[in-house]
Amino acid sequence: MRFALPKVATAPFCPSEVRGTVAVAPGLTPWAKALRFAGPGLLVAVGYVDPGNWATDIEAGARYGYDLLFVIAFCGLAAVLLQWLSMRLGIVAERDLARLARDHYSPAASRFLWLLAEIAIIATDVAEVLGSALAFNLLLGVPLWLGVLLTALDTLIVLGLKGTGFRQVEAIIAGLVATIAVCFIAQLILAPPSGSGILHGLTPQLERLNQPHALYLAVGILGATVMPHNLYLHSSIVQTRATEGQGGKRDALRFATVDIVVALMIAAFLNGAILVLAAATFHASGHVGVAEIEDAYRLLEPITGASAAAALFAIALFASGQSATFTGTIAGQVILEGFLNLKIPCWQRRVITRGLALLPAMIGVLWLGDHAVGRLLVLTQVVLALQLPFALWPLIRFSSDRAIMGPFAIGPVARLAAWGIFGLIVAANLWLIMQAG
Repeated sequence: MRFALPKVATAPFCPSEVRGTVAVAPGLTPWAKALRFAGPGLLVAVGYVDPGNWATDIEAGARYGYDLLFVIAFCGLAAVLLQWLSMRLGIVAERDLARLARDHYSPAASRFLWLLAEIAIIATDVAEVLGSALAFNLLLGVPLWLGVLLTALDTLIVLGLKGTGFRQVEAIIAGLVATIAVCFIAQLILAPPSGSGILHGLTPQLERLNQPHALYLAVGILGATVMPHNLYLHSSIVQTRATEGQGGKRDALRFATVDIVVALMIAAFLNGAILVLAAATFHASGHVGVAEIEDAYRLLEPITGASAAAALFAIALFASGQSATFTGTIAGQVILEGFLNLKIPCWQRRVITRGLALLPAMIGVLWLGDHAVGRLLVLTQVVLALQLPFALWPLIRFSSDRAIMGPFAIGPVARLAAWGIFGLIVAANLWLIMQAG
């Protein structure tokens, strides 16, 4: 069965509708070109600061202080490399990762990869539902189960964006990311961290992962940082910039690299800020058992002595959940169109994804109770880590293939680094599976 794609006026930010719609004139100054290429990186970056990241970072900071900060730094660098590969693939091959997989793999393998990608998107959306529901609970005082139901209303946001251009969507995301950043900078001013503690935490020491729970949290941080569906997403949305010839592609690669590095460094800073805030407040005051976001919210005011700290925390949480709504929708479109050649309106995709996420979120809240949100959020991030190798394998293979990439195929150093990250993720996942068994 096939669905006809709606016109741009009714589904503005579906990937196949906006390819090449952001013109980059050859005569522009380098600064003007950089501004034209800025945007896709932020859409990718918001997935790195969704509520799932909050749960892993808060528990890591409360339990272990600054000790796991180097994990966030490493994951941030790994994310830059892997998203750089995704960006290059989209610009050079002019096809996204999902479409390339469908073109080069058997139908059975392609459908298997599609299923795993869908699981990753649903796991991400479960985290967004739980995070947004918790924000409703903290800001409005509504029961958590009602907050879960209220998250269904974000479909109205997508419907309200009919006729909006892709650049406007990027601007909305930039505003939400800026809101999160301002909130955390203000909180760090209210609760100043230890400079020596931060430097100590950034120094890699693998013995800090000797404790099983520390390694579990590290894998959760990895899954929360390098999200599988973001790799599919980025390879598609970079094609919104119109380029011509090899010279145009070289310009696109250069400026898109700046875009993704800056955006992901902002995301890494925000993740680090969450952990540092937890370390400076909860761990430093002896509250090492804080693992739930709502506990963190309630403890911030008495520990810092500033009522604004808790309010800023809740506002940032709400902005985090809402910003990820857009990228989840677009990523869902990418994998449907790429793997299955199935095209549906974005609002329908939003309804499907949110509907599939609401059920497990509601079951988790009703069955395990309101205080299980943190555990559920960490679990969703571990699920993402388990899916990650299945997106990395084709990404690294295609990026290295000269038949696809021509002179833009990645070199031996980038290949070695990418396969090294792949091996590390597989090893961590195998450890998790053995621990569960």
